[in-house]
Amino acid sequence: MNKFPRLVLVASFVLFATNVAADPKIGYVKVEKILRESSQAVESAKKLQAEFNHRVEEITQLQKKIGEMENSNPTNGEKLAKLRIEFDRKQRELNEDINIRKKEELAVLQDRINKAVTSVSVAEGYDLVFYKNLVYANKRVDITDKVLKLLDKPTK
Repeated sequence: MNKFPRLVLVASFVLFATNVAADPKIGYVKVEKILRESSQAVESAKKLQAEFNHRVEEITQLQKKIGEMENSNPTNGEKLAKLRIEFDRKQRELNEDINIRKKEELAVLQDRINKAVTSVSVAEGYDLVFYKNLVYANKRVDITDKVLKLLDKPTK
């Protein structure tokens, strides 16, 4: 009598596992493509460029000034050394600030991507969707274009 509940439990598990494993719907998303082609990614890049354009121009002007000083008055080494130090400092600070802002923008975009992937996956009945560390994916499981379409839909 004690073996019967175990047998029913094992049989139920086998039937359930067979049913679940029989026909899972699997998808794949190319995040790199979304980061390249989505309107949010393009807008984010333009926003960052506009945000840092003034500082880039300032550093470019400083670099030109250093080049002119090297060509016209190479004997003024102390002033030239100070300008190079200032140039290096400003360039380093700019790079750090750009990296910080890129990470912030990427975090927002990744959140949107995750929501879009989840939305497409639920709407189309996917059991499993990958978008990292995948060696191969057949084109029929690639839902990247569907996610891009959803991401590029105007929000209400």
